[in-house]
Amino acid sequence: MLNVKDFGAKGDGTSDDTGALQQALDRAAKTQGTVFVPEGVYPTGELRPGSYTGIQGIATPAFQGMGGTILKLNDGNARGMLNLTGALGVTVNGICMDGAKLPGETHGVFFDKPDYGKEEDTPRIERCRIDNFSGDGIHLGRIWCFSIRHCHLFRNAGWGIWVKGWDGFVLDNWITCSGKAGFGGDQENSAITFTGNRIEWNKEGGLVSVRGKNYNVTGNYFDRTGGNALLLLPSDKATPCSGWAITGNIFHRGGSPDFRPLEEYENAHVRFEGAKGITFVGNTMRAGQGDRNQGTWSPDYGIVYKGLENSVIKDNVMHEGVMKDLMVDLGGHGKDVVVKDNVGSLKRID
Repeated sequence: MLNVKDFGAKGDGTSDDTGALQQALDRAAKTQGTVFVPEGVYPTGELRPGSYTGIQGIATPAFQGMGGTILKLNDGNARGMLNLTGALGVTVNGICMDGAKLPGETHGVFFDKPDYGKEEDTPRIERCRIDNFSGDGIHLGRIWCFSIRHCHLFRNAGWGIWVKGWDGFVLDNWITCSGKAGFGGDQENSAITFTGNRIEWNKEGGLVSVRGKNYNVTGNYFDRTGGNALLLLPSDKATPCSGWAITGNIFHRGGSPDFRPLEEYENAHVRFEGAKGITFVGNTMRAGQGDRNQGTWSPDYGIVYKGLENSVIKDNVMHEGVMKDLMVDLGGHGKDVVVKDNVGSLKRID
């Protein structure tokens, strides 16, 4: 393991450590090694790890603040603080990344290839905190096989995590206060295991997928979103979302109009349009308002669905779950759609 201090990095919060950090990463690429970044604040621009390398820090953040190893962006023109494009098998572990609210469109972790290539990319992003970037917290373009675990994506102006690609594991993360949606993709996205995450206070929704396929969404907590906590839409070419198993999740006080003006059915816990082959079973939904009893009670609706085929929505519970209607059927369904045994009550405000 290589120590960045041996390459001249200061970590004093003022010295530009870009050169020292990159030199250490370049040396590690020659031996498939790992770069250790001790505790401290390292101002840096874009960094490019090589294939089969790691960058390891000491992450000790609280909910609001960072601690331990902190990389702080000093170049608003960078595409990403950690640019993994073209590198195979990179592991990023225990790093706090601060975008410093610099203007532009800089992502925390950035990956964007012109095509999918012939080999799995396989980045692993673990125990990281990624805050205050003008773009997405994690931006993965044409990614093939990836893992994001035990991370906190907080206050990024774009998506918390944006994915164009497939074969991903997104496990046990906080995704908080994104300027867009917390997680998802508006281009091809498929084969995702999304489990044990907390998705909260994101301005344009929780998990949003356009034409996504083959998702396992299990055991997550969706809380206070501006728009639908879970939204499945077809593409402009009517390519549907398909093959989703959605079970055992909590949906709490979604569809809040306090973040931005909403169209009527954005004010709902979940919305499925034109989807095929989805299972939505055994989920629990509750209405609520903002923290400390502030803000608008939401959502108005529980489950909004339209144009489904070969799908099941059953055994979901909405005790004091919504303000107006538990279920909204907008019609246009194909064959074999089962919707039954979804029970609950409206939230009454005295």
